[in-house]
Amino acid sequence: MYKDIVYRLILLLSILPCINLPKHESQHECGRAEYDSGEGCCPVCSAGYRVRKHCTEMTSTTCEPCPPSTYSDQPSGLTSCLACTVCDYSAGLRVKKVCRSTSDTLCEPLEGHYCTDPIKDGCRGAVEHTMCSPGQYIKQNGSASSDTECGDCGNNTYSDGSFTSCRPHTQCDPLNLGVIREGTSSSDAECGRSGIAPGVVVAIVLVILAVIVGIVMFLLCWKRTPTPQQPVVLDSLSRTPLKREDGAHITSGG
Repeated sequence: MYKDIVYRLILLLSILPCINLPKHESQHECGRAEYDSGEGCCPVCSAGYRVRKHCTEMTSTTCEPCPPSTYSDQPSGLTSCLACTVCDYSAGLRVKKVCRSTSDTLCEPLEGHYCTDPIKDGCRGAVEHTMCSPGQYIKQNGSASSDTECGDCGNNTYSDGSFTSCRPHTQCDPLNLGVIREGTSSSDAECGRSGIAPGVVVAIVLVILAVIVGIVMFLLCWKRTPTPQQPVVLDSLSRTPLKREDGAHITSGG
């Protein structure tokens, strides 16, 4: 039995070399400072350059500098340099480091923004810092890498949203003043001299206005009342008013 197994193994091993295995396309194994041009291995171009013409058996690789607004940050066999990144103002970015033939543009957040899409030494997207609402204080100022952190004001304190800490409400009693308006979480208390209540002030103003209106109405009515005229003496014969030597009519009152 064992002899039969050994015989079959020997037969299988003798057949294996005859089996046609699929062949992979051969690739050139190039060195670290070379690239595969498809025809063979060629020397790479330095950073800041691109391949203009592949090498041949008689010539080396022809390289040329990267055109403006493009770069190549490492030696390569690329025939085209990479396009420089544009720092988009609408995305909250500005230029931190301009693009050069050997390095890409680096962007950073605008003032008052923080990075939401960081990359090595730069940023690809940013948004504005959060503005704290009235009734909140700035617990932690925002930075280029983090948003603003806000906190809520407690009892008897207030903030308009721009304070770095909540402020206590003004106490009117120690100032010998009355409270005109109570403080809230977003505004301070208002103090003033104790005096006539607002309702009384309104009533006084209304009374004064009523008196003024009454006086005006009285004056208007007085001007419209006709002045009584004295009776004119008539001539008994002609029935015409008698006149004095100065031409004025003679009234019954003489």
